[in-house]
Amino acid sequence: MSITMNDSMKIILADDHPLFRQALTITLKANFSNAEIFEAQTIPELEQILANRQGADLLLLDLDIPGAQGFNNLISIRCSYPDLGVVIISGYEDKETIYKAMSHGAAGFIPKSTSVPIMLLAIKEVLKGKLWTPDGEFNAKAQQSITADDKIASLTPKQHKILLMFSEGLLNKQIAYDLGLSESTIKSHASTIFLKLGVRNRTQAVIVLNEVKLNQGSFGH
Repeated sequence: MSITMNDSMKIILADDHPLFRQALTITLKANFSNAEIFEAQTIPELEQILANRQGADLLLLDLDIPGAQGFNNLISIRCSYPDLGVVIISGYEDKETIYKAMSHGAAGFIPKSTSVPIMLLAIKEVLKGKLWTPDGEFNAKAQQSITADDKIASLTPKQHKILLMFSEGLLNKQIAYDLGLSESTIKSHASTIFLKLGVRNRTQAVIVLNEVKLNQGSFGH
């Protein structure tokens, strides 16, 4: 994704604070004259806008918007709309939260305490296809704090079951048959599992699972 400031674009702003949303919308319209701004104040509203505006260029997402489930919504959006740049705009600004957001696929993280000029700079950088965080880099200590246990815990029960079946060496077709699902659904779940675990394939996913088994002595979820 690389967009110039003169291009027409669609920006979605998902935040439940009316005054903040209004102020940011005014700022965006003043600085991106060709931008259409769509506002959502809950996750259901956001999902509806995303479904209707699949050509959106940028999503500005508050982690605490009503209906949010931690980073699960970010992960789901990145899986469903891989070409959509997602920037987290949050009241949180600790390095661990920033790192987790970026590791789950955010293109940027802007604390709400950020000044307007810096906020605009960050948005412009993301629109150019770059990543942006307050200090310009991920904190190594925060990276280390995201353990294999944390990653496995982020899986839904069904994703957890599919991962266990991966570890048994079952093929997607076999898993689909056993769970009464289509093979395409299993592939979709697999993509989400890989994203949540920060891996590229089922072999690496099973390694993460085995790491948790070794740490815990047994595996239960």
